[in-house]
Amino acid sequence: MAEALPKVAVIGGGIAGLAAAAHLAGVAGGPARARVTLLEAGAYLGGKLRTGEVGGIQVDLGAESMLARRPEAVELARQVGLADALEPPSTAKAALWTRGALHPLPGGQLMGVPGDLDALAASGVLSPEGLARVRAERPAAVASIGQGVAGGADVAIGAFVAERLGQEVVDRLVEPLLGGVYAGRAAEISLRAAVPQLLAIAQGGGSLVGGVHALLDRPQAGGPVFQGLRGGIGTLPTAVAAACERAGVQLRLRTPVGELRRTPEGWLVDGEAFDAVLLAVPAPVAAKLLAADAPGAAAELAAIEYAGMALVTLAFDRTELADPPPGSGFLVPPVDGRSIKAATFSSRKWGWLASAAPDSFVLRTSLGRYREEAALDLDDAELVARSLADLRAAVGLSARPYASSVDRWRAGLPQYPVGHQERVGRIRAAVRGLGGLALAGAAYDGVGIPACVASARRAVDELSTPAPGQSARKGE
Repeated sequence: MAEALPKVAVIGGGIAGLAAAAHLAGVAGGPARARVTLLEAGAYLGGKLRTGEVGGIQVDLGAESMLARRPEAVELARQVGLADALEPPSTAKAALWTRGALHPLPGGQLMGVPGDLDALAASGVLSPEGLARVRAERPAAVASIGQGVAGGADVAIGAFVAERLGQEVVDRLVEPLLGGVYAGRAAEISLRAAVPQLLAIAQGGGSLVGGVHALLDRPQAGGPVFQGLRGGIGTLPTAVAAACERAGVQLRLRTPVGELRRTPEGWLVDGEAFDAVLLAVPAPVAAKLLAADAPGAAAELAAIEYAGMALVTLAFDRTELADPPPGSGFLVPPVDGRSIKAATFSSRKWGWLASAAPDSFVLRTSLGRYREEAALDLDDAELVARSLADLRAAVGLSARPYASSVDRWRAGLPQYPVGHQERVGRIRAAVRGLGGLALAGAAYDGVGIPACVASARRAVDELSTPAPGQSARKGE
């Protein structure tokens, strides 16, 4: 008789948990590794990947695109039948709204660090003094922070770039780009964890600008940098969940887990026995569940902080827009003191959306970042009003939307401060010692969709390798 597959609980139904369940169940076409039960506390799957209707138009209410230069998320979409739905942006011409005007986002930059000084100068983002400071880049040999990086130290990306290229580059370029990814602060985000490509350049000891230029000048893999999905990125978790169900995965919604305990035979999840558990929940939730059996890991997890944000989606009648805003949208440096931190002109950015609603123009703004989440406590009408005021000042938009939606993502994005990778290493070491337990999600190795899918695959592989002296219980 064939040995029964191990019984695995996946706790958390965001994209990491769904990807883990799909990997365990053999959705990609390989053999199933386990009998999987996925438990999700909320009423829907997908976490921050979710679609909804605004004025009768289906739009993304969370993440709206995925990095295509990393293959994991695109591969998952193809594996669950969405290959024909993949669609790159119609335009990627983004801008920076700073010093009272829109400036083209300079080409040839990496997370705001310039590699093309001509493009930087043409953009008008920096003052003449700021541009001169970049051209007079401080050599790595006399940059104390840079010397620390070369010696293996982790530092904040803001301090590192400011020392080499000046504070204005940080304020006007690095901050808004980091804010778009992490909703965080350059003065605190880890260079090593957030932009490892810059770390490699820094450790080489040469010019930072020259290193970025050389990196971006290398031949890139074909295809777009980003991909969307017709109907919205929020269709991805729906498709993954359907594929999981076809593969025999049990999906339990509205099932919060209150207790997780290690036993000699495996794990108890609220009293139900499993051979192994994969935790794909936010760090504070994982901390509570591991407090009894892994207090060291729980303490480290509890120390991971999150940033919250609000997304305001606005739908306009096209006939009321004399000239719809150009490009894909704009970022806003915090130093400019605006309410919004970014705007996306969705009906220009996504061809599928323009085709689905040709008589409407949809855009969205975002407000709030790490330690500046007061905006999330404002009522919907005030958030819409602040967004419209900034849009009028930025692009002259005077029309009133016929529909709007405000979605608050409290504790939405984990922060990666200096020392983050070392913390993650300590967490994984403590968890590995328990056997039959692994962690996945945005809190560890990257906040983007491909990184979350990759973390799910890594966690599944870790479950397949029991800790020394331990083995998973087979069957029941």
